[in-house]
Amino acid sequence: MLKDAQGNPVTGATADSVAHYDTALRAFNLAYGNPMGGFDAAIAAAPDFAMARLAKAWLFFMSRDPVMIGRGRETMLTATALPMNERERAHYAALDLATSRRRVSAVGALDRLLMRFPFDILAHQIALLSDLALGRSRWMRDRVARALPQWSKDRPGYAPLLGFHAFGLEENGGYAQAEDEGRTVAEMEPHSYFAHHTVTHVMEMTGRPEDGIGWMAAREALWSGTQNANRDHIWWHKALYHLDIAQFDAALAIYDGPFLSAEKPLANSLTHASALLWRLDTLGVDVAERWKALLQRWAGHADGKTLAFADLHAVMAELRSGQEAAAERRLAAMRESAAGSDEGAPVYREAGVPYAEGLIAFHRGRYAEALEHMLPARFDLFRIGGSHAQRDVFDWTLTEAAVRGGIADVAVSLAHERLTLKPRSFINRRFLRGAEGIGG
Repeated sequence: MLKDAQGNPVTGATADSVAHYDTALRAFNLAYGNPMGGFDAAIAAAPDFAMARLAKAWLFFMSRDPVMIGRGRETMLTATALPMNERERAHYAALDLATSRRRVSAVGALDRLLMRFPFDILAHQIALLSDLALGRSRWMRDRVARALPQWSKDRPGYAPLLGFHAFGLEENGGYAQAEDEGRTVAEMEPHSYFAHHTVTHVMEMTGRPEDGIGWMAAREALWSGTQNANRDHIWWHKALYHLDIAQFDAALAIYDGPFLSAEKPLANSLTHASALLWRLDTLGVDVAERWKALLQRWAGHADGKTLAFADLHAVMAELRSGQEAAAERRLAAMRESAAGSDEGAPVYREAGVPYAEGLIAFHRGRYAEALEHMLPARFDLFRIGGSHAQRDVFDWTLTEAAVRGGIADVAVSLAHERLTLKPRSFINRRFLRGAEGIGG
């Protein structure tokens, strides 16, 4: 039986189709190249190649976009009648769960699959990104950590796998080791998104914006080209560095230029736009017309039931575009999801809805009310998914609400929390000045 580059047997394939599959999977692992085109080529070369169809379905699902998830399910179903081995059937079962809004169960299925097949790098990446969407940082680190001792450094895919581990370390606060591993992978695979992204995150989380800007500038040729599928996200990170050193014009120039050029019509990408404009907005930068354009791009990409993280960012665009009625309709849909029986219901109930209510109150200038919604829910905020850096926009809003509302004890406490992590941050020092000026 033919095998993929990592040594996993595949059914229904030919030598040519496996070559296309391996190229596509490598492109997905690195986020560099055209994985969808590669999987399509593999299917064209061998229509009965089940794993190529399943991998393509996973790509659709990982967009976290309602429309694309539906296409993922359609693609998965085209493999239903094809011969599959044990590993491939396990992928099919996990996809069935994932595309039925049972993401937690899907990751559980992938976790078990990887105990049996530790060289399945596709399952590693899907599980990692799914746990990122669930806010479960520990498993992002530990699932890869248990497999790495079984991999040799010369097995194809080792460097991307180490990059996954580096990112998991970063999300768990293991910043020094994460940076070391990220830099190692960057030497092994210069185009690796996870290598560059991990070091970028470390510098963001440890308050090193100048180092971050330098790191990005030195490697810009490697990450800014059209082959990099996630360059929009990296540009977003660069804009955050500029905010932290009070270079608002530079951040806005990134948004208007390279970020928008790279933005994808998917929820994942649109959340970056909302989060950056919301930060700039709270800093007093006039971005009103940009909000209106962004709201149009959000149409159809968040539905109040698929992903609370996306819904909250869509609410930002609705509010700041003057479409409060649309935000209220989205909140109603989120409340319906919170009351439902889907696996995502607790996320909407315990974090999504309270933060949507808080954003609406904040927008209306009801800052004490915003705190009432968001402050108790902050302990469950991780459940909406995203990285620590991505979720920071909500902590930012919480702190801003306390300052604007004149609630001194909360404002001072939250400002010091932020300064403990990033003492040189202009943003955090601005919060503390505002907090200490309350009642003065």
